[in-house]
Amino acid sequence: MAIRRIRILLAVIAVWALVSWYYSWHPPSGSVLFGPVNPPGSQSGPGSAKPRDIKWKKHPPQHPVEKFATLPTDKPTERIPRIQAAKPQENAAEKETRLKRLAAVKNSFKHSWNGYKKYAWGHDEIKPISGLYKDPFGGWAATLVDTLDSLWLLDEIEEFEVAVEACEKIDFTTTETNDINIFETTIRYLGGFLAAYELSGKSYDGLLKKAIEVGDLVMSAFDTPNHMPITRFPWREYAKGQPQTARGHALLAEVGSLSLELTKLSQLTGDMQYYDAAQRISDGLEKDQRMSSLPGMWSIMVDPSKWPITSIGDSYTIGGMSDSAYEYLPKQYLLLGGALEQPRKMYEAFIDVAKKHLLRRALNPDNLPLLFFGDARIVLLPSGEKQIVTTPIAQHLTCFAGGMVGMAARIFERPSDLNVAERLTEGCVWSYNQTASGIGPELFHFIPCEPDASKDDCLWSEERWTEAVRKYWGRSTKGDKLTDDEVNNVIESRRLPRGIVEVDDRRYLLRPEAVESVFMMYRITGDRKYMDKAWAMFEAVEKWTRASYASAALDDVTRSNPKQVDSMESFWLAETLKYFYLVFADWDLANLDKWVLNTEAHPLQRADAV
Repeated sequence: MAIRRIRILLAVIAVWALVSWYYSWHPPSGSVLFGPVNPPGSQSGPGSAKPRDIKWKKHPPQHPVEKFATLPTDKPTERIPRIQAAKPQENAAEKETRLKRLAAVKNSFKHSWNGYKKYAWGHDEIKPISGLYKDPFGGWAATLVDTLDSLWLLDEIEEFEVAVEACEKIDFTTTETNDINIFETTIRYLGGFLAAYELSGKSYDGLLKKAIEVGDLVMSAFDTPNHMPITRFPWREYAKGQPQTARGHALLAEVGSLSLELTKLSQLTGDMQYYDAAQRISDGLEKDQRMSSLPGMWSIMVDPSKWPITSIGDSYTIGGMSDSAYEYLPKQYLLLGGALEQPRKMYEAFIDVAKKHLLRRALNPDNLPLLFFGDARIVLLPSGEKQIVTTPIAQHLTCFAGGMVGMAARIFERPSDLNVAERLTEGCVWSYNQTASGIGPELFHFIPCEPDASKDDCLWSEERWTEAVRKYWGRSTKGDKLTDDEVNNVIESRRLPRGIVEVDDRRYLLRPEAVESVFMMYRITGDRKYMDKAWAMFEAVEKWTRASYASAALDDVTRSNPKQVDSMESFWLAETLKYFYLVFADWDLANLDKWVLNTEAHPLQRADAV
């Protein structure tokens, strides 16, 4: 094995070990919320569940806030520019095609929903191949809550009401998990209840009641000396009245992605404790934004035990572990109706730095003007100087960026960024088109062109690709430069699409980010080409992921017949299929000039919506 390959693989393994550790939240199996279900296979039943003998309840704060920040009331001098383009015109044939595609997406949704309802009701996730279930998110019926607003948007009102009634039985005072993931609890549960409550015209009071229950649980993690959250909340220690302190390390996304949901809860209840917590985090991040080793951005890991929040380490990305912290900047601006300039200033301070140091053109055989955000790290040279090193690695998780940049281009009047958004979105669509399955992988290394177009025309040649593969994979075990035959063997054995030098993670986890940006760009531009792109993506995804009881993740999208994995995260119904559906639905459904979608695609009504 080539020496360089060993180093790269070790680095990738280290990073994704961190991701896996931080994003794992798996309590013991066997918990039952709504009573027994009848899966087709054997599984431990209700009697095997461990007793939940400790109950969470909200205690008087050990560290009370002297004065809560309040929602801004000043109206902006000018209305926020519109996001959505004028409704595209369509003839009878185009409408017929659109409605057929819409029906196909709804059919896929109902297949997975019905499987969950029959075999995993009351649990977090269904296992789509075996028909069993698992509870990685507290055992509080994550798929049920995450899917509420999707049911409403898809006009499944009877199913929605059944789900709302079932939510009344969720007990958020106890769970078998030791540490509650505050980020996941906020975006899936709190966001799910809030969106369903608003979308349904505030007609189901129980949804707001449940949102308050979750909000108060989340707020318990903020009862620390500096009022910063414990992102992995040891709820049993809190229940016993033990003192708590924010940890010295947390992922940026887990700290910086709570603002929309907590702000909305204050907007709906008038209780400012939630907004105060969110705004306190924003203030801390704003103070640290210029102090990191890459001023303008925050490192992947931050220290919330300090005030202000402090970036730790020298690794930067807008992909996994950081993504939604950046995504929420323009969205918080929208949710507040433009009444607060802070999120706009923080976004504009970040995006130009990211464009300079992380954004790269990508060599490809069709000479398309593709862009990807890579990662960056700060390295110390022997001379003592620091250097910014960009790694040309593309993540499926980063595919949300096209939609974010496009939306911000509109609302912050940055017209040149709209072209960046289009090219970012095209890059993610391209990654789908290059694989044998027609689905983009989790991670891959692309070939970056020089940032200065005058120095690099970025034109394709087979030689340039093979030389990039040779350089990436380094030398042979004998220390010799790889021969042409060895390079071709790498390409064939690794099933490398043209323009890619390595597929680091070949899985498809039913993720939404690529179609999310396709949806956003369609609404922003009104260009019907995005409907066709979304349909091609959907056809491939539906073909390979549809399993016996729901839709399944895939192990290797570079194969012509990828193997299914017995897993379906709740975001499949909450996000992925919702975005596909909205592409083909009525133009005003979830209108972006009235609603802002959180990172789990839960629509929250903007303060300036009329």
